[in-house]
Formats: sequence, C-alpha cells, structure tokens
Amino acid sequence: MQPLIATRSFAAPPRPARQVPLAEVPPVKREAKRDPAPSRWSYRKQRMLLSPRVQLFLRVGLPMLVLVLGLAFWLGNDARRQALATELATLRAEFEARPEFRVSLARIEGASDALAEAVRARLDLPLPISSFDIDLAAVRAGIEDLDAVESAELRVRSGGVLEITITERQPVAIWRTATGLTLVDAAGHRVAGLVARADQPGLPVIAGEGADLAVPEALEILAAAEPLASRVRGLVRIGERRWDLVLDRDQRVLLPETNPVPALERLLALDQVQDLMNRDILTVDLRSNHRPTLRLSPDALAALRSAKGLNAVENAL
Repeated sequence: MQPLIATRSFAAPPRPARQVPLAEVPPVKREAKRDPAPSRWSYRKQRMLLSPRVQLFLRVGLPMLVLVLGLAFWLGNDARRQALATELATLRAEFEARPEFRVSLARIEGASDALAEAVRARLDLPLPISSFDIDLAAVRAGIEDLDAVESAELRVRSGGVLEITITERQPVAIWRTATGLTLVDAAGHRVAGLVARADQPGLPVIAGEGADLAVPEALEILAAAEPLASRVRGLVRIGERRWDLVLDRDQRVLLPETNPVPALERLLALDQVQDLMNRDILTVDLRSNHRPTLRLSPDALAALRSAKGLNAVENAL
C-alpha cells in the first residue's frame, strides 16, 4: 500500500550522459563462424589411413611386428632359448621314433646274387633304423660306385621296407690288359674282373691300350665279321686309333683308322668270290683304300716263288 502522505525526495538529479568521442569507442568483437570442412592435414591423414597399403599394414603388418618384437624379447633370455631348443629336440626325437617311420628290411631288386651281396655290404645300415636317419642320396651314391651298377633307385615303402632297384651293367666284351682280364659293358665301363677266359666263352676279346674307349666301334666290327665268327679270336687296338682283327691260324686283318666296317665288308665280299681267307695268308692289310695288301706265310711264299721259277733263277745267280 502506498502512504497517504507524500514524502519529498531529496535525491540528486541524474547527471547528463557524458559524450564519448566515436574514436574512443572500442569495436564490437564478433565470434568467427567455424568452417565445417576438414583441414588440409586432416584430409591427408584420412586419405592415408584409407589407402590399401596402410590398411594392410594395420591389419597384418602391425600385429606381426608386435608378435615378432614380443618373440624377440622372449627369446632374449638364454635360459628360455635353451629350454625351447631342448623341448623341440625331444619332440623331434619322439616323432622320428614312431613305428611307422622305422625301416627294418632292405629289399634289392634287379641285381644278381653276387651283386646283391655286394650292395648289402655297401649299405652298412644298422637295421632297424628310422627313415629320417637314412641319407638316401649318400646311400645311392655309394651303391652306384660299384662297377657293376649302372644306376640305383631307393624308396622307403610302407611296412618299413627300403626298396633298392638296381640297373646292372651287362658285359659285352672281355678286355685283356697287362694286369689281367676285365669285363666291360657297351660303353667301355668296367663291370668286373675275370679270372679266366673260359668263364665267359661267349664274349669277344679286345686288347690293347685304349680298347675300352672304343668298345662301340669294336662291336660294330665284330657284327660285320659275323661270316668269320667261328674263326675270330678278338680285336687288338693299335696305337689307340685303329683295330686289327685277329683270326685263327695266326691270321690278321689290318683295318683302317676310319671307316673300318666298309673295308671289312669289301674283304668279306672278296672272300666269298675267291675264298681268300682260307688261303695260306698271314695278314690282309686294308689300310689302303685302293686295294688290299696280302702277306703270305713263308711256305706259301716259297711255293709261289717256285711256281714262278724265281728260286731256280736265284740259284743260277
């Protein structure tokens, strides 16, 4: 309620407002509007994180890096490394000692009885043995070192069987040297030693230095001399460059260094016409391409000289 008697106010009258110059009025600060677009660096960072390589690194590379660093830190301790190595060696030994990996039998195929015994002696395996302890390459090399073995194949079959397949060299000739007799195959490789010629009566004999290096040519000559097979005693290598065909009755056919087979075939054709090789001849020299040269035996030469009257003329002189 307002009082009925008015009271006088003694308050000071309001002062007029002071006029401030416009230059002294401070400017009004306005808040700048925020740009919703990302900054340049933020944009580049987002593009980099979305690239396939960075995504692959974050998904695969980074976990692997963390795993490798952790493993390296764990293996940095000598005791832990030694314990890990011991555990791995134990696990490996237990795995290799399992019964399914044991080899208890060696089976040899493709070899004669004598060669099979030589192969077993060369194996020298303490059966039964784990298949992991057998060096198949070294065992094969040791078997192929045998003269009679051309090649060998080794396989570990189920049931603990070491299967050895042998390709045996087949002797085709007897090589006579100063030290004895040797069986050689078609390539001239030594197969085995031979005690006596009678042990292999069906094989031809070759002799001379370097005869083993020309076995293929010797076989061709012997094949061409098939019409004289019953009289052939062997081939002799002369000067490591040509052959002499040795027949019975001390006859020899001197073959040329080049193309010996055609030269021998010409001689055989002449023999069929004139029965040349059944005459009293010591050597037939085919080294000349023009005509063969004959060397007669002393008796045949004397008979020829007598038939021509040369002995009487010499006696008169």
